[in-house]
Amino acid sequence: MSASEESVVGVVNPYGASPFLLVCDHASNRIPDRYGTLGLSEGERVSHAAWDPGALGLSLVLGGILDATLVHSNVSRLIIDCNRTFDAPGLISTQSELIRIPANENLDEAERQFRIANYYQPYHDAVAAAVRQRKAEGKETILVCVHSFTPVYFGKPRPWPVGIIHGSDERFSAAVRDALQAESPDLLVGWNEPYSRADGVTLTLERHGDANGLDSVMIEVRNDELATPDGILTWGRRLATALHTARAARATETENAERLARGEG
Repeated sequence: MSASEESVVGVVNPYGASPFLLVCDHASNRIPDRYGTLGLSEGERVSHAAWDPGALGLSLVLGGILDATLVHSNVSRLIIDCNRTFDAPGLISTQSELIRIPANENLDEAERQFRIANYYQPYHDAVAAAVRQRKAEGKETILVCVHSFTPVYFGKPRPWPVGIIHGSDERFSAAVRDALQAESPDLLVGWNEPYSRADGVTLTLERHGDANGLDSVMIEVRNDELATPDGILTWGRRLATALHTARAARATETENAERLARGEG
């Protein structure tokens, strides 16, 4: 692997004091040199097909507000989608909405395994290492997966400026949804929109959150909301408040459940 291909994952503020651990699966549209342009135009390579526009900017701002560690991929999902299972059709896409990815067609097993080993696994290893380190240090950890989505998909408008998605445990996600709604009653918050667990988009959430018994949430912000620095800052502040509120609500919920278990209700 060449020097230009080495940094396939980024870790920001590894010793952050926040209980929140941020991850961003689709942070980059970078295509490693060995793949050229994948047969795509410049416009296609900067489109949502290649990454989640605004998601890394939002993650960095949110991480700064929270003093949180952030782990993010540095490789386009057109090379391999780090938020898909190995058997998912979208692991290495040949078609994204109306965009055909010719270089991904008819890949042999050696190339598939190369991408898994060099671009997919290092990202998940980094997330797992961050979780292990925090556990060893006795730190509380709440996993927050940050994504963005397009305002229109296959011609269908998506009205929600933000969507909240859960894995196998919905409790923290529901607390985030409730916090956002309480802070801004007129805000249209999508619950499991524009995607849900049934769409196969919660791999990172479940592998590193649910599997470790962590509270977790997947946050999807419509990318036109993140088109400017002011928009990113607004959402960073809004989400930071909602995450803190949700954490407090979950702590109260846990305390009440423990009291009832002790017969103190």
